[in-house]
Amino acid sequence: MQPASTIPAAALPPAGLRYAFVHGTWHADIVGRGRDAFLAEMARHGVPATQIDVIPLPGAFEIPLHAQVLARAGRHAAIVACGLVVDGGIYRHDFVATAVIDSLMRVQLDTGVPVFSAVLTPHHFHEHAEHQRYFADHFVVKGTEVAQACLRTVASLHQLQR
Repeated sequence: MQPASTIPAAALPPAGLRYAFVHGTWHADIVGRGRDAFLAEMARHGVPATQIDVIPLPGAFEIPLHAQVLARAGRHAAIVACGLVVDGGIYRHDFVATAVIDSLMRVQLDTGVPVFSAVLTPHHFHEHAEHQRYFADHFVVKGTEVAQACLRTVASLHQLQR
């Protein structure tokens, strides 16, 4: 795992903004690690959990519509998506992953609200302890990284709009 970096106060967005974190619950034990790491990193940079709406969903495919509804409502400075799309042996995962990522990009471009993806799509995920452990640890890193990207991007957009 990477050491956590600190974002300088001057590079942080204004206090009091709300954020949304939408996540799939398929493989909740793994994806939950990303959610927890995101919340911890946001708190480390002064954004308490009370300013983050966490929305669990059945899977990754449901994330883009929720992101769109949240973005259009205009209450969140940014939306973060988190999920795990695994190869079940029928290649459906490629279509789901593409649909989710493309749709998240469309939501942010159509609404002007930044949308971040920690939706991971490993090609060789197997239901055994080694992969469970590896991807659980990997989601901790991704949760931390997406929180940092979220804060930096919101701050940058805030500066551009001044």
